[in-house]
Amino acid sequence: MKDAFSPPSPPPAPAPAPAPDSAEDLADARLAPWTFSPWPAPRRDHASGGGSGSGRPNPLFTILPVSALAIGLVLLVAVAVILLAVTRRARPPKADGASGSCNGDSGKPGAPTSSCGSHVTSRCGGYAAAGTGCIYAGRLGFSAQPRSRGAQVFTYRELERATDWFSECNVVGRGASGAVFRGRLADGTTAAIKRLRLDQRRQGEREFRIEVDLLSRMDSPYLVGLLGYCADQSHRLLVFEYMANGSLKSRLHHPAPAAAAAAGPPPPPPLDWQTRLGIALDCARALEFLHEHSSPAVIHRDFNCSNVLLDHNYRARVSDFGMAKVGSNRTDGQVVTRVLGTTGYLAPEYASTGKLTTKSDVYSYGVVLLELLTGRVPVDTQRPPGEHVLVSWALPRLTNRQKLVQMVDPALKGQFALKDLIQVAAIAAMCVQTKAEYRPLMTDVVQSLIPIAKTTPAMSCSSTPLRPALQHVIFMGPQCGDDKASS
Repeated sequence: MKDAFSPPSPPPAPAPAPAPDSAEDLADARLAPWTFSPWPAPRRDHASGGGSGSGRPNPLFTILPVSALAIGLVLLVAVAVILLAVTRRARPPKADGASGSCNGDSGKPGAPTSSCGSHVTSRCGGYAAAGTGCIYAGRLGFSAQPRSRGAQVFTYRELERATDWFSECNVVGRGASGAVFRGRLADGTTAAIKRLRLDQRRQGEREFRIEVDLLSRMDSPYLVGLLGYCADQSHRLLVFEYMANGSLKSRLHHPAPAAAAAAGPPPPPPLDWQTRLGIALDCARALEFLHEHSSPAVIHRDFNCSNVLLDHNYRARVSDFGMAKVGSNRTDGQVVTRVLGTTGYLAPEYASTGKLTTKSDVYSYGVVLLELLTGRVPVDTQRPPGEHVLVSWALPRLTNRQKLVQMVDPALKGQFALKDLIQVAAIAAMCVQTKAEYRPLMTDVVQSLIPIAKTTPAMSCSSTPLRPALQHVIFMGPQCGDDKASS
């Protein structure tokens, strides 16, 4: 134990000052490795004993997340823009309610569109299966390309003014579905305006939708042109190109002389042989287009003499697609549906079982061909027994040359070539066969009629269009009190 009275110990000596670096030490320091990182140390929490730094955040760790977030947003916007562009390209255009037009047309409420001469997109240059942006388009499942023009949308008041408030003076035809009026649109175009009669079963509404859908999606010089339609409240109207010579029925089957004299002006002269052949070929091309060049095939289901319209040159166009049916893509191609159509034109298998195929239209075409040959109607109970039904009376006579000449329409007065008559009779006999599998395709019918009708120029392929593109010419029909032809 240290003595309390011992003298205090001397204070500790101060630490020696560091000796100055020599030249060799400075050289070694310059050559020594870098002992600390050039990057700033991360910020530490002073409360946790992490040191005594300045406490300022490291800017690098703020810039990196912001940059990554900005790049991600740019990529997200780019992907959204690409998806929006692809969606708009794939989506059909919608009807423009403000301008009263559809498919991006000019918006003028009376602008006509012609189905002939304006669309030459197929490999033979005469028709184009097409789609449009009308309100009823796309309901039947077509795969088609968009048309450059669509059907116009009319208001009911516009069509009232066009027909002089649906005056009886302008009636050019009547049918089970409604009356057809001749009218003049706002731009001066003469049109056939069909006012549909709606029933409680909504059959008229269904036919209206089907016809607008089909005719606004298909474009062929052998189908009647749809200029527009009206779906204003409960009104349903269709606006077609005006066919100056009415229906084939009105030109082929004239009333009795006494009835014609009482009705007014005399009937027009009968159709000559060459005109009848041209009509037969035009009808065959129309059905070939529907069957062979539409995807899926379209079955008219009500092809008859009344639904064949004639323009000022007696070129035929098929109309009235309210009962049309889209065919099946299966191998047999048949669909089972209600039996609809006109008596005398129904194929036997369709009338008995409801099984509908494109061959059902072929049978109906054969009946029309027999009408062109004989001048008779399909069913006529005023004739002697055994001659009431045209097909059953004509079929056994088509292969007998002597009987064939006797059954030709007397209005032709023998002005036809016997060779052509035999060939046409053979085509008709094949089309009205009882069994559907024995009937030809419409493509084969077209190829068989081409040399008979003496149509030029020569066909370069088996598709429908052969005649050059037509020009849309409007001719005024007969005035009030004249002969009224069904349009």
